[in-house]
Amino acid sequence: MNVKIIVRVLGLLLVVEGVAMLLAFGISLIYKEYDQAAFLISSGLNIALGAGITYLTRNAKREIGRREGYIIVTLVWVVFSLFGSLPYVISGAIPNFTNAFFETISGFTTTGSSILNDIEALPHGILFWRSITQWLGGMGIIVLSLAILPVFGIGGMQLFMAEVPGPTPDRLSPRIRQTAKALWGIYLIFTIAETILLWIAGMELFDAVCHSFTTMATGGFSTKQASIAYWSSPAIQYIIVVFMFLAGTNFTLSYMALRGNFKRVFKDEEFKYYALFVLGFSLVIFTGLLISTHTGAELAFRDSLFQVVSVITTTGYVTVDYLKWTPVLTIFLFGLFFFGGSAGSTGGGLKIMRIVLLLKNSYYELRRMVHPNAVIPVKFNNHSVDSKIITNVLAFFMFYMVIFGASTIVFSFMEPDFESAMGAVATSLGNIGPGLGNVGPAETFFHITPAGKWFLSFLMLLGRLELFTVLVIFTPSFWKE
Repeated sequence: MNVKIIVRVLGLLLVVEGVAMLLAFGISLIYKEYDQAAFLISSGLNIALGAGITYLTRNAKREIGRREGYIIVTLVWVVFSLFGSLPYVISGAIPNFTNAFFETISGFTTTGSSILNDIEALPHGILFWRSITQWLGGMGIIVLSLAILPVFGIGGMQLFMAEVPGPTPDRLSPRIRQTAKALWGIYLIFTIAETILLWIAGMELFDAVCHSFTTMATGGFSTKQASIAYWSSPAIQYIIVVFMFLAGTNFTLSYMALRGNFKRVFKDEEFKYYALFVLGFSLVIFTGLLISTHTGAELAFRDSLFQVVSVITTTGYVTVDYLKWTPVLTIFLFGLFFFGGSAGSTGGGLKIMRIVLLLKNSYYELRRMVHPNAVIPVKFNNHSVDSKIITNVLAFFMFYMVIFGASTIVFSFMEPDFESAMGAVATSLGNIGPGLGNVGPAETFFHITPAGKWFLSFLMLLGRLELFTVLVIFTPSFWKE
């Protein structure tokens, strides 16, 4: 195990986090609020510690193997969250460390669950920092580092494979560093475009920037306690729907579209299923709202479309309290907690590709029972899917559901209301944000016990890193030579 290179990478990334804190400090200066000193101190600690670690490990072997990659990817989210909590604690915005850590890891994992009961009372610098944590976590701190680490002679393919969401991460260019730059370029273009459109539609510039950060990250942190319901503007809500949908799309396809290759986009099987699921589920809820409420047709369609896209992409914004819908629609929406965006997107959950492969394999298994001697391979995008990928998908689904069930039972001892416990576990594991019952869209996680918050924080990490990356570290074989 090359321990020095692990420590060196963490040191370099602490410097990156310290620089990001300086951006929030700039916002504090503009608005002349009380959190200026907190960001200066936090940034100084991060940069000093990170630079010191980097210097002390300057002679580390520049080799990152698979094991080092898994450890770095797991540790960096924990380390970033620990040090990212400092501005909250030092400023007094969230004086309790457990609450501050929960808010921070919820940001970096792009979950969006919050303990804050009065978001508007926070200074602008803190609100901006909340948004930055999600924006950095969205594409992945590690993917960002891939564009930086080669400068120091550190290769990054193992980090990329461990970090990029989805069963088959695509490489946009032959070199991993160029891939990272392309991904971040697309991410930045979409973020700027959404900011401009939201500003034009009537949002204050500060709110537009923060919501663009958290939309493209599929994170869901808002600058308002009521989330997107604060703005009744249809234009603002539809703009956010479009960019949530884009954020939940495989960024490789976005890259192709920006280069004019729309044929590749519309031929992609996962994209077609993704669009079909969004449209189909939205129409089901739209019909249910028309039947069960007196909501007008346009508003019912907008609410159903917004909530379906928000949940499937695991963004977690809300425009309406879906717990006030008829129970059938609430349960239906809860089922979408387990979907997730496309592979290669910033979304969490199971991912559309896995859902499709599971459905196809189940269907073909029925055909194989009728024709036992026939060779019926599972195909995706007109290519036969390797049996190893099918096995991986089946294992992932099994682990996901077992962890969900077991965690719900464990958490029910900390949260007596079983509906709330189930919702909290599902939303944490899927990196969604709001849940059910006492942690629904109109509530927060403030009342959860400290032990419960640490437990949910671990589930957020598991979900963000797609289970295997974290779980493999706890296997004895991982530590054997």
